Amino acid sequence: MVRRALGNHHLRPDTLLVTSDVVKQTDAVTDSVAEETEPHGELTGLVRRARYVLFDFDGPICRLFAGRPADLIAREQVDWLDAQGLGEALTAQERVDTDPHSALRSLGLQRPRSDLVVEMEKRLTAEELRAVPTAWPTPYADPLIRTWTAMGARLAITTNNSPEVARRYLEGRGLSGCFHPHVYGRTQDLTRLKPDPYCLHRALNAMGAAPASALMIGDTPTDYLASRAAGVEFLGYARNERKAGLLRDAGARVLVGSLEPVLGALRAAR
Repeated sequence: MVRRALGNHHLRPDTLLVTSDVVKQTDAVTDSVAEETEPHGELTGLVRRARYVLFDFDGPICRLFAGRPADLIAREQVDWLDAQGLGEALTAQERVDTDPHSALRSLGLQRPRSDLVVEMEKRLTAEELRAVPTAWPTPYADPLIRTWTAMGARLAITTNNSPEVARRYLEGRGLSGCFHPHVYGRTQDLTRLKPDPYCLHRALNAMGAAPASALMIGDTPTDYLASRAAGVEFLGYARNERKAGLLRDAGARVLVGSLEPVLGALRAAR
C-alpha cells in the first residue's frame, strides 16, 4: 500500500489522498461497518433531517497527524509530565492512551488554569500547527462539505483541537467560507474539552440552531458523548474496526467507514 502525505497547498480542493490500495481497504472497512451499524437506512434519515452540521475536525475532515503519528505525540506529552515530576497524576490507562488530548484533559481537570497546564496546552498547539501542512484530507470530506453548503445547511467545527489549527487547514483547502465564522475548539479552560458539550453549545447558540435540527459527525466516544449531552443526533465516522468498536461500545448506533455513502445520501436528497 502506498500513501503520500502532501502539503495542503499542493492539492486541489476535492483531491483525495488515496491510492487504489487505500480505496480497496476503505471500501472493505466501510462495508463491514455499515453492515453492522447502519440499521434500515438510518443514515439517510440523519442526513435529510440535518439543517446544521457540526463536524469534529481531526478524523472526519482530515488526519491531522498523518505525517507524525498521534500516539508519538501522546507519548511525548506523558514523558514531558514525567520530567516535571507529575507522571503520577495520570492513570495507567491515560499513560498509554494514543489520544494526545488525554493527558492534557486529565491535568486540566486536576490543575485548572495552572501555569503547567497552560504550558502543556501551548506545546500541543505547536505540534498541531506543525502537522497542518502534512495533514491528509479525509476521502470525500471536501465534496461533502461543499455539497452540504450548496444545499443550504450551515456548518460548524466543534473540536478538541486548537481552533487556529482548524482554521489554517480549512484555509489551505479553500473551505473557510463553508464554516466561517463557526470554528469552535480548545480554550484555556480544559475542563470544557469534549465529552463536555461546551463547544457544541457554542456552535448551536451562535447559529441559532435547535439541537433537534443538528447533526454531529465525529470519530471518538467523546464526540458521541458530547453530542448526546447536547441533544444532537450523531453519525460516527470509523476509518477502521478499532474505532468502530470504541464508538459502538460508547453507544453510537449509526456508523460509516467512509464519507462516500454520506455524500451519496445527501445527493439523493436533493
